[in-house]
Order: sequence, then C-alpha cells, then structure tokens
Amino acid sequence: QAQLVESGGGLVQAGGSLRLSCSASRGTFTDFTMAWFRQTPGKEREFVAAITWSAGSTDYADSVKGRFTISRDNAKNTLYLQMNSLKPEDTAVYYCASRPSFVRKYIYWGQGTQVTVSS
Repeated sequence: QAQLVESGGGLVQAGGSLRLSCSASRGTFTDFTMAWFRQTPGKEREFVAAITWSAGSTDYADSVKGRFTISRDNAKNTLYLQMNSLKPEDTAVYYCASRPSFVRKYIYWGQGTQVTVSS
C-alpha cells in the first residue's frame, strides 16, 4: 500500500530549527517529484517546496526561500525539509506529497506533522 509518513515536527522557539522527514513506501518515491505543503486551521493548504527525482531541480515558496532546504535520499526513500530561522507564521501542519514526474497533481499524501513556533 502506497504510504508517506512524516516525522520530526514539534515545538520550537522563533529563530530555531527543525528537520522534517518523510519516509516513502515502494511506489511513491522512485521517479517521483516530492514536495512539502503546510496548512493552518481555516486556510487552504499551501505549497512550501518541491524537488525532482534527480534532485536536479528544487522550488520554494517565496515565504521560505533562504530559510528552508528540501532534499532527498533516494537510497533511503526519504524526503527531508530542513527549516532554519523559524518564525511563528511557520506554525502549521506539514505534509509531504508525491507525484509521478509526468503528472501535475500530487496524488500521494502523508498524514501530516505539527510544527509549532513560539514567539
């Protein structure tokens, strides 16, 4: 069964760092583009960052550029999001997602991990 499982969320003070991980099951990672999204109550889920299978291309939301870094370890079927200089507005549930490289819509989603940044 296709599955994405996030981990690494928690409570951190503003200015601190966290690293999120997403472990992917077979059929959800190889040759897939991976991404992180986030959502706060009452708001739509928003794009955070994405990375292609070869890691040759990455993309970031303007709000996280220069602070967050997306990476992947294809040998371990794991996606990462290194978050530095965290701000209270980064507080959200973070989701990882994947899609085949030739598909535009993300089709696999994790259950989410809570990140809370205190001021």
